[in-house]
Amino acid sequence: MGFHRTAPASPRKRRTAGGFLFLFASVLSLLFLLFSPPLPAHAGEPTERVRQTIEEIRSVFKDAELKKPENREKRNARLRALVDERFDFEEMSKRTLARYWRERTLEERKEFVALYSDLLKDVYLKKIRQHEGEVEKHEEDKVLYQDEKVEDSYASVKTLVVTYDGKEIPVEYRLLKEDGDWQAYDVLVEGVSLLNNYRSQFRQIIRSGSYEELVERIKAKKIAASPEGKKEDRKEEE
Repeated sequence: MGFHRTAPASPRKRRTAGGFLFLFASVLSLLFLLFSPPLPAHAGEPTERVRQTIEEIRSVFKDAELKKPENREKRNARLRALVDERFDFEEMSKRTLARYWRERTLEERKEFVALYSDLLKDVYLKKIRQHEGEVEKHEEDKVLYQDEKVEDSYASVKTLVVTYDGKEIPVEYRLLKEDGDWQAYDVLVEGVSLLNNYRSQFRQIIRSGSYEELVERIKAKKIAASPEGKKEDRKEEE
């Protein structure tokens, strides 16, 4: 067993608030995870890295100056930087394209990583704009760190988000250790994988058209922002 392989999961029916959080997580956001209780005694480095990122994002949304409309671009720039620090977009690109990654040249890979990371961050910021009025409500949300598993250079950190109105939403982070640090390469909300959502969409575009068509659609922002949630594939496409 390895964390680099996907495993079957049974996503629950998304509730209204749960669906909102799914949008957040599926675009690499930790927007509403604004309160973190003390870590359990068994928590290791991967859990600590997840907690640090949550706290850093929390500080951005708590910053009175950054809340001002005229400082929105400064806030967004800081959020982009935090996402860049904690997420491994090259690993995410490799796993999302699956076997089509191996067919790409070095230059094509570099281009795709840049396009894919921009796509995800743009969608993330768009969702924040659309739900600006709900941010303060979720300042009462709590994150319970439930489990951590480490296997070689892979780790899984399972959390439970308890929203301000009492709903419970399981969120799992999968991380890879490279150059001495843990970086996330997938997020699962109620068993629904971010990578599987985009992998399915990208695979369909390539199969019905071409890789070049996929690139053009990403550049033109003609990719669905939040594909329908599906449970994970049993394993990545070879």
